[in-house]
Amino acid sequence: MAKAEKKERKAKFSIDYNPRLFSTLKNYNREQFSKDLMAGIIVGIVAIPLAIAFGIASGVGPTEGLVTAILAGFIISAFGGTKVQIGGPTGAFIVIVYGIIQQFGLAGLAIATVLAGVMMVLMGLFKLGSVIKFMPYPIIVGFTGGIAITIFSTQMNDLFGMGIANVPANFIDKWACYFDHIGDINWWSFLIGIVSILIIAYTPKFSKKIPGSLLAIVVMTLVCWALREWGGVTSIKTIGDLYELPKGLPSFRLPALAEGETFFTTVQSVLPAAFTIAMLGAIESLLSAMVADGVVGDKHDSNSELIGNGIANMVVPFFGGIPATGAIARTMANINNGGRTPIAGIVHTLVLLLVLLFLGGLVGMIPMPCLAGVLIVVSYNMSGWRTIRSMCRQSRGDIAVLFLTLFLTVIFDLTIAIEVGLILAVVLFMKRVMESVNVSVVEKEMLLNTEGEQEEKLVIPANTEVYEIEGPFFFGVANRFEEIQRGRKGQPIRIIRMRRVNFIDATGVHNLEIFIDSALKEGQTIILSGVNPDVKAVLVQSGIVAKVGEDNVLDHIHKALARAEEISNNIQ
Repeated sequence: MAKAEKKERKAKFSIDYNPRLFSTLKNYNREQFSKDLMAGIIVGIVAIPLAIAFGIASGVGPTEGLVTAILAGFIISAFGGTKVQIGGPTGAFIVIVYGIIQQFGLAGLAIATVLAGVMMVLMGLFKLGSVIKFMPYPIIVGFTGGIAITIFSTQMNDLFGMGIANVPANFIDKWACYFDHIGDINWWSFLIGIVSILIIAYTPKFSKKIPGSLLAIVVMTLVCWALREWGGVTSIKTIGDLYELPKGLPSFRLPALAEGETFFTTVQSVLPAAFTIAMLGAIESLLSAMVADGVVGDKHDSNSELIGNGIANMVVPFFGGIPATGAIARTMANINNGGRTPIAGIVHTLVLLLVLLFLGGLVGMIPMPCLAGVLIVVSYNMSGWRTIRSMCRQSRGDIAVLFLTLFLTVIFDLTIAIEVGLILAVVLFMKRVMESVNVSVVEKEMLLNTEGEQEEKLVIPANTEVYEIEGPFFFGVANRFEEIQRGRKGQPIRIIRMRRVNFIDATGVHNLEIFIDSALKEGQTIILSGVNPDVKAVLVQSGIVAKVGEDNVLDHIHKALARAEEISNNIQ
């Protein structure tokens, strides 16, 4: 017996970490390698403009975006819990990263990202992967839609070529600034951005293989170069005009704290933002893994995936990178092109590495309004407006959570949005549970529903009443139970039927204890019926079983009624 308990305890606290790379290599062959190689090359090409665009939009630069895609992409593929996941910077992080840089600088971002990585690893080690997947869907839709609106609003300066040096971070102030500079619109930049959007939108209509964003960047870079060389148009800003171009692999560096700041004060300041990064990264990565499972017929390891993502976010900040997670669009591109093992994800990082090492000059020629066009399409795809429209037909509570989360994401920030959204979702959940739980009092006769048999009518003995509780006995229901029996003198014998109570919390125990103490003072007898083993263990530990007596805690209503009749006969 002791060995069995020891084995069970060991299994409970064992580390659930199984990177999929190592299991897939056992039966790996040349045919699968050729498919992974092709998929990795294509996804690498798809990721080039996105990595650059996300890096710039986040407030860092193209090099940082590429470095994140390379390092994080490699680590997530090599150490994650899915076969086909492609990791890297994503649009969801743009808002939070930009806000952290504005408030705490690059050092604050690096520390927040490392802390987020530690949190994600701990989530995986404590096996919270399956729990995170149950984040309320209205919150996910709300903050994703809010992020999409925010990304769209950040691209107006580059799309219209206004040349505003310091665009306000606040959403309302940002748009006020845009309207103040409406006379500074560069129509050449606007034309480049609009044509880029049209190319991205219409490329899938004639080719499913060519990434629209890559085609738009290639075409618009050539057009911009031609306009500059032969048309004398020099007002269209390029990446090279605004950012230092990649010059090889970045070196390891520690975050440089601001003067007067210590590591611990910075940690305290960025901790809420780090939690947001961790939650956002976990949710996005696991959602991507779930979508991928449905397509390839696989089952990912959510805890290993969290650990892989956590390791990636612990490493990339020391090389100038930004937060990363699994990317749904790139993962689907990988699947659609034949990628079926983590080797495809590793190949995609090698393609990006070659770009970083040898094509930095070409990267510098990409026009900024073209990148704005890429991100506007990304924001449109993220917005989920069709989902929002369909959810508007659902309950008012879900609609309230969705739009409150969206509003707070846009007007304030993602941290506040997730916190308030979760609180509101929990409150609505408790309200629904309370509405679905029934507490009733029966005094003469009751119907017993037995599965597969006809209803049985049970006669309640004299001097007896039955309290029927259906559902978890947590604090909300406990208060309702207290309200129902308040003011009732009650019969000398009270049966509390708990057959459908699968859970009881501290407030439930407290209210039940008050009810029992009050009844015992009045000389009444309390019988507990249908108590399941888990609930009974709580009642034993709290001393309630000892108060009512072991003979009065029974596992079936028949036994409880028989016991009540026996006590009633003694009363008479």
